[in-house]
Amino acid sequence: MVAVPMTDPAGLAADDARPPLLDASGRPKTPLMGVDLRKGVDPDDLVGAVGHARDSDRLLVGVADGPLDPPALVLAEALDLTLSEGEAQDARLLPVPDAEAALAETDAAVAAHPTAALVLARLLRITQAVPVRAALDAESFAYSTLLGGAEFARWLDGRAPRAEALSTPDPVLVARDGDRLTVTLNLPTRRNALGRRLRAALVDALDLAILDDTVERVVLDGAGPVFSSGGDLAEFGTAPDAATAHLVRTSASPGLLVHRLRDRVEVRMKGACAGAGVEIPAFAARVRAEPDTTFWLPEIAMGLIPGAGGTVSIPRRVGRWRTLHLALSGVPLDAPTALAWGLVDEVG
Repeated sequence: MVAVPMTDPAGLAADDARPPLLDASGRPKTPLMGVDLRKGVDPDDLVGAVGHARDSDRLLVGVADGPLDPPALVLAEALDLTLSEGEAQDARLLPVPDAEAALAETDAAVAAHPTAALVLARLLRITQAVPVRAALDAESFAYSTLLGGAEFARWLDGRAPRAEALSTPDPVLVARDGDRLTVTLNLPTRRNALGRRLRAALVDALDLAILDDTVERVVLDGAGPVFSSGGDLAEFGTAPDAATAHLVRTSASPGLLVHRLRDRVEVRMKGACAGAGVEIPAFAARVRAEPDTTFWLPEIAMGLIPGAGGTVSIPRRVGRWRTLHLALSGVPLDAPTALAWGLVDEVG
């Protein structure tokens, strides 16, 4: 096992994480650095450590063996993620049974797709601090950048062929009952994957609710066993160019519309939900999940980042630190944990 580069708060204050990030070929080297918090933080080091953490080119992951004292928690807020052994109710901390083993796993995930991982970590430092529309623009700029990257190109070259979805006359069903509008994703044979046609129909349905202020409640659900499996993989990499892809994402964003309607929207989730099928619901004020629902962000393994608003919506529910872990690990989150973290509001 390759040792993960480490520093401590004193080293971070002395700018240990400053060495050049890129090698001669332009590929990130040592993109992740661990920060040992197990001995606490000397108050004299705190200001420098926090400042350098916020400005670091690298992805910084704290390691703790139990509860953190107040100075260490302040530093943990500036880090990209902190792995803490034992129970951790604080959103800045990810509870793990073995922090060093979890650090090695995180380092391996970053090493496999370093560019996407670094772009995501830096983006998450931004998106919680700016208004939603500006944050969505930043996400889309980053996503379009990665569309032109080597990691996404490798994923495209290695993926299995996938047929495009068959045309269906009603990819989204809309039903009005008094002041309630029910919007149902209606491609169950495709697990309600958000391809062009379904996304456009969803935008039209949400626009209807925005234009009609007599709609006091919007219920968003999905036909079949899965709310949504995320973007339609058959359409990945098919945009004419990255700039056009950016304009499409930002001018017809279901996530932005759910955000604008958020106080009126309830999303009902079920099944194995991935990517956009997690990102868009997280904008709603009320998210209900069936007990067997799982939540998964698979984009890093594709050389991408969440691109349907997930770097904006999910951190506002669970914090940027747990969002980063969810994306880097590629491991599905179960419904009870999603409830405990605040990703959903009700399970049952």
